[in-house]
Amino acid sequence: MSKAKLLIVDDTPENIDLLVSILAGAELDILAANSGERALELVPRTQPDLVLLDVMMPGIDGFETCRRLRALPGGQDLPVIFVTARAEDTSQGFAAGGVDYIAKPVRADEVRARVHHHLEKRRLLRDLQQLNAQLETRVRERTQELVQANRQLREEINERRFMQDRLSYLATHDFVTRLYNRDALETHVQSLLGQASRGDDSACIVLVELARFSIVNDACGYIAGDELLRQVADLLAALAAGDDFIARLGGDRFAIICPRSTDTVLALGQRIKRAFEGFVFYWDGRPYSVDARVAVVPIGTEYYSFEQVMAKADEASYLARREGGPGVRLHQPSPREADPREAVNWAYRLLDALKSDHFRVFYQRIVPLQDGLPNGLRFETLIRLWDPEQQRVISPAAFIGPAERYQIIDQVDRWMLRAVLGQLAALPAELLQRVELVSINLSAYSLRDAGLADYILGLLADHPCAPSKLCFEITETEAIVNLEVAQAFMHRLKAAGLRFSLDDFGTGFASFAYLKRLPFDSLKIDGAFVRDMDHDEANATMVRSMVQMAQALGLPVVAEFVESARIAAALRELGVQYAQGYHFHQPEGLSEAALRSAV
Repeated sequence: MSKAKLLIVDDTPENIDLLVSILAGAELDILAANSGERALELVPRTQPDLVLLDVMMPGIDGFETCRRLRALPGGQDLPVIFVTARAEDTSQGFAAGGVDYIAKPVRADEVRARVHHHLEKRRLLRDLQQLNAQLETRVRERTQELVQANRQLREEINERRFMQDRLSYLATHDFVTRLYNRDALETHVQSLLGQASRGDDSACIVLVELARFSIVNDACGYIAGDELLRQVADLLAALAAGDDFIARLGGDRFAIICPRSTDTVLALGQRIKRAFEGFVFYWDGRPYSVDARVAVVPIGTEYYSFEQVMAKADEASYLARREGGPGVRLHQPSPREADPREAVNWAYRLLDALKSDHFRVFYQRIVPLQDGLPNGLRFETLIRLWDPEQQRVISPAAFIGPAERYQIIDQVDRWMLRAVLGQLAALPAELLQRVELVSINLSAYSLRDAGLADYILGLLADHPCAPSKLCFEITETEAIVNLEVAQAFMHRLKAAGLRFSLDDFGTGFASFAYLKRLPFDSLKIDGAFVRDMDHDEANATMVRSMVQMAQALGLPVVAEFVESARIAAALRELGVQYAQGYHFHQPEGLSEAALRSAV
């Protein structure tokens, strides 16, 4: 087996020599670069498995180097560990694309442990991809001898399952405490927020932040600090209930999601507080007293995203730290507590845009890939925001998040419905007749709006547009998490002739059984799998399996993010009926002239 390649990037030769000496016996092929520019030259040629990257360097610093590495071919999967002496660099490092960090002055055991952890994770991922490819080939070749080969095949499947489980564990757990990590917490909270039946007093988040943790870390070293974190994790697990979700947020901070009333969770917070009053950490025979600050935040129905919940939790943690006191802080969130500057920048801005009609409707054509399909015009409508001061168009990536956070997204969706139907109604009859299908996205918040179905039917009654021409796109996760709500909404509008498409298929967890319960007319494969399927076998396999599931359900498939003729040809060969993307059409403003040029 070939050695793993490690690239050390640091402008100080002594630092490079120190890291090399620490990792000397680790069976690594170690490379070095003395600047970010040199690292960007080496990575495409040497294809390292891991990068240890210094933050403070002349020229481009570590953060910018990491961002540029991510833009290189294959750079998205290259793990980068930042090496820094400043604790405040960590959040910026994660934002730049880093997967971990090592604090200076470096500790030999910590460097070896973190390097080993990320190299193992990368090796497992590669082994899993290779084994998946091998298994697919073997299953095809051994169909006729399935009975004889059954035992061997079972062993190989078990081996793959072990690797998948191991990789899933590494992706969702903190390797120090073995608790869930922040990514797993985000998934859990988003699932909780999607529950239609939850009330204002049905769940809380408990923030636990250690006091005097840095004393142990600085006096005894990072090995002692990691052991303290493990003991704290065991303490929290012993106090929490079986259905509580415990995660380490990073550093000395922990979070517990409790699906119970505020009073019950406050009692848990008090038990945690009392437990730390008697908690003593011993290292080398010396005792250390470690206290904790505890804050409880109810997760009310005004929240619709993980970012909202964590912003309020961080605020509660900050207030508990600032105000001190022996008790547990209960922080009651309110939508009015949002940052005023942020509210001015987005909430008021979006409300003004709605009032002044500053939104714009763009469209992108959906083209047939197979012969014999209807030749009518199909397209997806896309919303954009016009900035009159800077005379430019703002993409939805900038304003959809704030619109959801400040609960304006339902108004934005209704504006879009009015605008699209109004523009379609204004088309000449002969041009409207050539329009076969118009897709409109619906947000998660709007899907839970009990009055939306009546609103849509009222718009259709006022506009001369056949309901069968309209198709609403609903994301996979939202449809399954709110299954009953989605079913009621869809059946009501299906009865009136409207159509539905399952958007971003492949990113959620829809099973064959779930899809059979929902009356979708088509499936749209998420573009993250399509855009690089011509050189990523794993994504190509995913697309193939999704097409097969759609064929089993008897539903046509639309592939988005088609950006080359090669990908279009591959999709056509798989039997995909429709595609959209920059290869066929770049989004443009919806107008009669644009539609006439399209047909």
